Amino acid sequence: MKIPKRIQPLVDEGMVDEVIRPLMSGKEASVYIVRCGEDIRCAKVYKEADKRSFKQAVLYQEGRKVRSSRRARAMEKGSKFGRQQQEEIWQHTEVDALFKLSKAGVRVPEPYGCYNGVLLMELVCDDEGIVAPRLADIAMDAELAIADHATMLHYIVIMLCEGLVHGDLSEFNVLVDDQGPVVIDLPQVVDAAANNNAKWMFCRDVNNMRDYYGIYAPELLQTNYAEEIWALYEAGELTTDSVLTGEFIADTDETDVDSVLEQIKAAFAEAEERKARLAEEDE
Repeated sequence: MKIPKRIQPLVDEGMVDEVIRPLMSGKEASVYIVRCGEDIRCAKVYKEADKRSFKQAVLYQEGRKVRSSRRARAMEKGSKFGRQQQEEIWQHTEVDALFKLSKAGVRVPEPYGCYNGVLLMELVCDDEGIVAPRLADIAMDAELAIADHATMLHYIVIMLCEGLVHGDLSEFNVLVDDQGPVVIDLPQVVDAAANNNAKWMFCRDVNNMRDYYGIYAPELLQTNYAEEIWALYEAGELTTDSVLTGEFIADTDETDVDSVLEQIKAAFAEAEERKARLAEEDE
């Protein structure tokens, strides 16, 4: 196939030998299957900011550290240089998160590096070499749903213990191979301690997993792991070995109205986006 313009520099540098075919196109990037020597990998080509459809990106960028004061000032002013720096941070955030989470024990695609807005990483396949499907594209029995939900909860806890919240976790951002779930799409990952929106994003992530696996194991729909895990985190008591019950009684005397409103708005936007995504796939 014709080599995409953004991948051509990687071909010229010898990092990519062949672009085999497109794999998928999402709200923030297009992904291609490529050959690098004898290895088959994928190349994630990030879309430019004005072409991304990712909602409320500014909420995710809050709290991200910028080492250079010059870069920070440029980003605040919104200059051309500042926008370029913002784009680099958006892209390299995913690379950094992939390395960090892989080391911590979360199953994510192995990253190989990000070059001029193109992330080279592992192509997740099953034992027969077939590209792993998204969680949204498979069915399962109740036993497997409960087991995989527990696995995802464990990954989410590890992420939080590492100070990170995925921020956009759903059945569309999880692949499933023969060994189980694999977490993908992390450019919007947020700093759990520095981002004021981290709690409701975290709760949305956890509840998205509960609601999807709950289709196959309805007993999961009665759980409240999100609030339980976050309460342990805020108390400084969360560890990767924390025993969770799925039960939690909220303190109604400390309701954060602004946070609740933001969560409602985000949930509505996500529902509309999911509806549009499903409609596109049906066409």
